[in-house]
Amino acid sequence: MDKNNITKEYSNGEITVVWQSGKCIHSGNCVRNLPEVFQPKEHPWIKIEAADSEAIINAVAKCPSGALSIKKEE
Repeated sequence: MDKNNITKEYSNGEITVVWQSGKCIHSGNCVRNLPEVFQPKEHPWIKIEAADSEAIINAVAKCPSGALSIKKEE
């Protein structure tokens, strides 16, 4: 496994946040926009239950690198 290119998924049943470590440029936009969800010093660092899906989608949309993305649940 390549430690520099890990993909993790965090789901709340409505949406899944996909994080691709290899694309992350650590801009901090996610943390600044939704600090209750994105907590890089914690494990797991994405607390998807800490905000509603719309707030998470809006924060993820501000990710400049595309490291964070959203999959909507069927």
